[in-house]
Formats: sequence, C-alpha cells, structure tokens
Amino acid sequence: MNTATNNIFLIGLMGAGKSTVGKVLAKKLGRRFLDADHVIEERCGVKIPVIFEMEGEEGFRKREAQALREVTDEENIVLATGGGAVLLPENRQVLSERGTVIYLHANPIELWHRTKGGEGRPLLRNGDAKKILENLYAIRDPLYREIADHVIETGKPSVNQLVNTLIMQLELSA
Repeated sequence: MNTATNNIFLIGLMGAGKSTVGKVLAKKLGRRFLDADHVIEERCGVKIPVIFEMEGEEGFRKREAQALREVTDEENIVLATGGGAVLLPENRQVLSERGTVIYLHANPIELWHRTKGGEGRPLLRNGDAKKILENLYAIRDPLYREIADHVIETGKPSVNQLVNTLIMQLELSA
C-alpha cells in the first residue's frame, strides 16, 4: 500500500457502486472525486459506448491506461476506476504504487440486478447480461484481489454504512 499520495482508488465490476461510494467518501474526507470513465469521456468528447463502437475494447483500454497514468499523479483524490481497468498489468501497477486500492466486491447476481438495462455499459449489450457478468467476474475478481489493500462487501449496507466502514478500515491501516 502506498499512502504517499493519499490517493484512494475504488475498483470492482460495473454496478459495484464505485462512483456512488466514491462521491460520498471524497466528500467526507474533503477530497476531490474523479470517475475515470468521465475523465475519458471529457477528453474524447464522446460517451464510452461510442469509443467502444469506433475503436473497440482495445482502443478504449489504451485511452483508459493513459487517463489512469495522468490522474493518479494527482494527490488526495478518490478515483472510481472503470471495471476493466485491472485487465492491463501496467494499470494494476500504477494503481498499486500510487495509492490505497479498495475493491468493492459484489457477486454477479447482485451486479446483474443493479445493471439491468445496461445503458452506457457496452460489454452488457451483446448477449445474456447475467452470463456476461459471471464471465467478467471469473476473470476480474482475482485481478481485483491481487492489488486490493481492502476488500469491502457491497451487498446490503447503505452507501453511508459502506463509506463509514471504509473510513474505519483506512484509519486502522494508517
């Protein structure tokens, strides 16, 4: 765990609550909140699904890696990463080296219920969303756990309860 920058990075599958929890956490800690997907959209001038359409997942992942390298240079931020940010080894390294990594864990069935509709989620558009989430979970869960300083279960607690648990864990590990 690298706390030199006091950055907190939230990782997890789509629907885990990274953006929602991140905003509340940043506010309680008096830090700036960033959502990696929004940073990419601002830079490109288009939404993530358009980037996927035009450049495919590989093109998107290159843009994501560049954005992560740049925003993680900042200090005292709370960053919600995209769910697939952990796929590239260099992203895992950057996140591990530049802050405290928190894995917001939820099982695929919970995630499926939270992401029904799939608007803005290109990976869920083509096929059985439940099966896709199960496959993504199987691939990504070990990668999240590889770099996580803390794993937080996002099942039943409210956002405020999750944030309070997070703050307590961060204080205990400081």
